[in-house]
Order: sequence, then C-alpha cells, then structure tokens
Amino acid sequence: MRCSGQIEQKQVALRGGCSLIEALNAGGHYAEFALLLIISALAGAVAVRLRQPVLIAYIVVGILVGPAVFGLVKAHEQVALLAEIGVTVLLFVVGLKLDLHHIRHIGPVALATGLGQLAFTIVFGFILILLMGKEVMEAIYVAVALTFSSTIIIVKLLSDKRELDSLHGRIAVGFLIVQDIAVVLAMMAMSALRGADEAGAVEVAVSLLLRLAAAGVLMFVLMRYVLPRLVEAMARSQELLLIFAIAWGTGLAALGEWAGFSKEAGAFMAGFSLASTSYREAMNARLTGIRDFMLLFFFVDLGAKLDFSTLGGEVWPAVVLSVFVLIGNPLIVMAIMGYMGYRKRTGFLAGLTVAQISEFSIVFVAMGISLGHVGVEALGLTTLVGLVTITLSTYMILYSHPLYERLGPWMGVFERRRPFRELAVERKRRPDGQPDIIIFGLGRYGTRLMQQLRAAGVEVLGVDFDPEAVRELRRRKLPVRFGDGEDPSFLESLPLEHTPWVITTFPQWESNRAFLEALRQAGFSGKVAGVVRDEVHGDAMGAAGVARVLNPFNDAADFAARNFAAEIAQTKAARAAEEEA
Repeated sequence: MRCSGQIEQKQVALRGGCSLIEALNAGGHYAEFALLLIISALAGAVAVRLRQPVLIAYIVVGILVGPAVFGLVKAHEQVALLAEIGVTVLLFVVGLKLDLHHIRHIGPVALATGLGQLAFTIVFGFILILLMGKEVMEAIYVAVALTFSSTIIIVKLLSDKRELDSLHGRIAVGFLIVQDIAVVLAMMAMSALRGADEAGAVEVAVSLLLRLAAAGVLMFVLMRYVLPRLVEAMARSQELLLIFAIAWGTGLAALGEWAGFSKEAGAFMAGFSLASTSYREAMNARLTGIRDFMLLFFFVDLGAKLDFSTLGGEVWPAVVLSVFVLIGNPLIVMAIMGYMGYRKRTGFLAGLTVAQISEFSIVFVAMGISLGHVGVEALGLTTLVGLVTITLSTYMILYSHPLYERLGPWMGVFERRRPFRELAVERKRRPDGQPDIIIFGLGRYGTRLMQQLRAAGVEVLGVDFDPEAVRELRRRKLPVRFGDGEDPSFLESLPLEHTPWVITTFPQWESNRAFLEALRQAGFSGKVAGVVRDEVHGDAMGAAGVARVLNPFNDAADFAARNFAAEIAQTKAARAAEEEA
C-alpha cells in the first residue's frame, strides 16, 4: 500500500505500511541528511575499529544510500554542492600548510625521491594502462592519479606511530609536499586543455604560461601589500577569521575556474597566499574539522555516483594497477634513496608511505569528468584502485617493522656497500671515553634521563634516529650519535663491549623486539633497561630478558605517593608532639 504524498510527516512516519524511503521523502532533505550522518558515523566507527581511514567507510556509505542499493538519499544536488565545498576547503588547507619556508627547505633526497617517483609512476603507469586498451586521455589521467599519496592518511599514521620526526618520516613528508605541488600543477595543466581540440598545442601552452604569469603577479601583489593588513583586521575576531578564510578560499576557487584553471587550483592558491601570515595556524586549526566534515559529502557523493554497470570490466585493471602501486612505488623510492646513500631500512620505511593513491587522485579524475576529458569509467577505475591500495597500505605502514624483519634480508640490492649519507652523520663528533650507559631514543624522557645521569657524574652516550634532535643536543654540547638502533651494523660501531647498561625508550614493542635482536647480533653482553608506557609492553620486555623495566607513569606516581606519605607522617608526628607538650 503506497502512502499519499499529501499525508503529513508524522502520519507518514508512524504508519507501519510505509517504507523508510517514503518516510524520508515526506520528511524532506533534513531527515535525509540526518540519516546520512548517522549511517556515516556508525560506518566510520567500524572503519576506525578496523584501523582503516574513514574515507573508505564514507565511500561505502555513498554506495549503500545511493540509487545503486537502497536509494535512501534523494538530495543529490545538495550533497554534490557540499562535496564541491569540501574539495575547496581541502585544497585551501593544503595550500595553507605550504609556506615558502617549507618549500625552500625541501631536502635534496625528498625532492629527488618525489620527482623520481612521479616520473616512474606516470611513464610506466601510462604504458600499462594503454596496454589494457584504454584511451590516451584516460591513460594520462589515471597514470597521473596513481602518483599521488594521501598526505592526510600518511601523516596521521606516522604521528600515531610516533615516527613523524624520524628520518624516514621527515623524508616522506618532504616528498609528500612535492606531490602536493605536483597535483595542483597537474590540475592547472589539464584545465588548460579544455579547448585543446580547437587550439593547437602551442596556443594551449602559451595560454597556460600567460595565465600562470598573471596569477603569479596577482598573488605577489596580494601577499605583499594586501593580505597581511586584511588578515590582521579579520583576526580581531576568531569567528570572523574563520568566515574570512572560507570566503577567501571559495572566492579564489570561483575566480580560478573563471580564469580557465579549476576551482581546486584556485582554492590551493588561496591557501598558499595566506600560508606566510602569522595567523595560518589559527585558521588551519579551525578549518581542519570543517574540512573533514565537508569531505564526508565528497566521498558519499562519489560512492553514490559509481556506475556498477561499468565497474565489472574495471576489476582486473584495478587489480593490476593496485599491485603496480603497492609494489612499484615503494621499490622506486627505495632505489632512489639507496643510490643517494641511505640504508635499505630507511628506504623501505619511507617507500611504504607511497604504496597507495589518495583522495587527490579521485578529485583529479573527477575534475577530468567535469572538463569532458574522461568518462565515468576512469573515475570508477581510480576509486577501485584507491579502495584497494589505501586499505592494504594502511596495514603495511602500521606493521612496517615486522614487515622489514621478514623482507630486509632480501633487500641488499637497495643499499650501497657504504651508505655514506647516514654514515656521514653518524661519524660527526664521536664522543671520547667509554660510556657507562647508552640511551637509545632521545625524546623528552630520554633527554631528561641523560641530563640527570650526567649531572650525577655518569658517562652517558645518547643515540637517536631523528637528525633534528641530534643536531639540537649537539648544540647543547651533549654526546649524542645519529643512528638506527634496530640496525646491527650501526650498533657494531658503538662502544658496546665494555658498556654495562643500555636503556631503550622506544615506544613500541615491535621496535624494541628488533632492537633487542640487533643487540644480540652485535654481541652486547651487558644489561638492558626499557622504558614502557603500559603493562602489556612491560610484560613483553620482561619476557624478552630485559633486566629492568621503567614505567614513567607508575614511577612518578610511586615517587609522589612516598613524598606525600612522608610529609603526612611528619605532620602527624609534629601534631602528636605538640599535644604531649
């Protein structure tokens, strides 16, 4: 029995014979959005439980609520508009983080790795896609899309593992910046091909260069003379600063599309133009939550628009390209870093971060559809590759250390006989004398422990894999070495033979397990102490033969309890003495 469209909303919702879809239709778009957000929240919770990025859950939600499955959401135009705003905010935030200082300090290894990986993936991906029978323009778009890795996902994973400041983490962030710049340039270039059928290649190139020059001059004038004063005026109110940031991003996005580029390129330039201001951190902090919320609609819209009638023929191409991304991208990064003088372990850990494609890949191909360059098949293929590679690479990054333990012995081809770039840092300012204790991991706890031991007259040598931490501690005249505690060849260069104690502050059991094995291979016969953050980690360390397990939280609580107990006892004793007197 069908429900009449004239029945009021409450009657529709209460009648048992009405379906959920009819109730939502009667309730209007508000009810649809409420249902969409509830389903997205539940699906996101499942994704987090499985240690997956929530964007995968959002795409699945789009498929489920879209016309291909349940058809729960009919407000396609409204969702599409919010999706466009989400992409605008995403590109704006990327540009906001990319100030000139960071660009100037992209290291040679990050630049070489980023450009090398881009060139390798585009060339071989293009050839591979052509061999699958795809059209040239589709091959170009998909090949370029395969080169981009998700900055958001990788930074989040490395941050959760506390490896963002490690050597491989810094290098990975460096070539992610190169990729972010490349994706914007690619969007500008493809937008310039809008009229390529009528105009020749030379005219298109000249037009692009002229527009880029004009945009560069405009940005220079705005960044130098207009924006600093304007942003300072807006920053008097935090709410106004947020509104201004969104207005500036969407305004330049619309201007970029009018100028023949794209909304995405305009939004990126809007963020970049504010990146050198002192208020960018405040804007970024307020926009991050809005970005994540608005991107929900982009991925839901993407899932709802997937044409399953065309996806069947894209399964095997997606499998082949997924294998290409999961294996080919890390290998080229390892090869470049090995050639530049880094150890195979550093190259392996950095290489895993490019074993995926990103949300930018999907945005890029979606832009190609709006420009009329490719069909929906290209978007379906890219989305399938994204789902596969993001899912698998997430686990590869999370379990990178156990993976290296298994695969490391077969990766000697990616390491020079002398990894000179790391050795050069290791050999700087070697400490004199024999240490009593060697501390591995110079974070806040490790550094404080080192300073207190030295104040007590104990000879201590510190070791860390973070070049910035090593440089800072050397500036403070502390004896430290740069190196990887999980590498037996590096441990052999340390004065371990007569050192009675070694202390590890590595936060993860996987790292400590590899460290203990490396110590065994290096022939260390002294005692090991380990700093842990939970009981499970402590039990594992104790079972592995660690002589002393230090838990900073428990130790601090015990110390505080003893002090308070002693003070209370003294107070009671003094009070009792007064009463007796």
